[in-house]
Amino acid sequence: MSACPSPAPGYRGRFAPSPTGPLHMGSLVTALASWLDARAHGGSWLVRVEDIDYPRCVRGADQQILHALARLGLHPDEPPQWQSRREALYTEALRKLETAHRIYPCGCSRKEIADSLLHARERHQTLAYPGTCRDGLHGRLPRAWRVRVPDSDDALVCFDDRWQGRQCQDLATELGDFVLRRADGLWAYQLAVVVDDGQQGITHIVRGADLLDSTPRQIYLQHLLGLPTPSYLHVPVVTNALGEKLSKQSGAQAIDELDPLAALRSAGGHLGLASAAQSVESWLGDATAGWAALLERLPAGAQRGATMA
Repeated sequence: MSACPSPAPGYRGRFAPSPTGPLHMGSLVTALASWLDARAHGGSWLVRVEDIDYPRCVRGADQQILHALARLGLHPDEPPQWQSRREALYTEALRKLETAHRIYPCGCSRKEIADSLLHARERHQTLAYPGTCRDGLHGRLPRAWRVRVPDSDDALVCFDDRWQGRQCQDLATELGDFVLRRADGLWAYQLAVVVDDGQQGITHIVRGADLLDSTPRQIYLQHLLGLPTPSYLHVPVVTNALGEKLSKQSGAQAIDELDPLAALRSAGGHLGLASAAQSVESWLGDATAGWAALLERLPAGAQRGATMA
């Protein structure tokens, strides 16, 4: 394998932070990995602010993140996009799925679903959404919209992750029909990210391994919406001293923007990259070469793509 594998024509990658706080080390690792992958392939790198979970968004955090990325030398190749300005696209996608009879309204409350899952545990049955509203609301008022997942063998979705190797998930037994629009009217992450990646022509997705189990759902939605499936690479997540994923909820601290080189070195170390360079520009150059070399050690056959049974 060459030091820089041939990308799909017009490689387009992206970093998609949620503005729930300033950039921390966990997010920086993802941003850096996605930027390096784009640069190692001679492709484009985009930034998309995923700000449609309005209750969790922090005012001004989006600008803090963009400013931090600039200080780190991670400049997008196109103007940043905001999901909150793209809701018409999600409405159009939901309408398309409704017309194709792929979705249905669900009147279940969280408590009702939790009770159903508790009973399933007691009977050692599946913990997936039990499909209560598949054949009608049974007198309930509609709350959320769910997409029907396939039954039996057709529910198995497999993909080859460029870092983690072969991954498979049975949507029917492990998940069940999942939400695309929430009871509070907000768009679910799964639909928004699929629509955005398709509309922006994203060919390669590099993100944290905490999103591995979301990928089969997204591949399934891509299939339903007639969108291409990108290549996926999930890097190991950064954890705290307790082994918890580093996040705002687990006490993650903002990176020190006054010392961007130190922040890059720390993030690079998590990815197995090291350089003695004394400037941000030189360090990024060394890291790009190091990432290209790292690609040679990825799991064999990890470029095969995705399949649905």
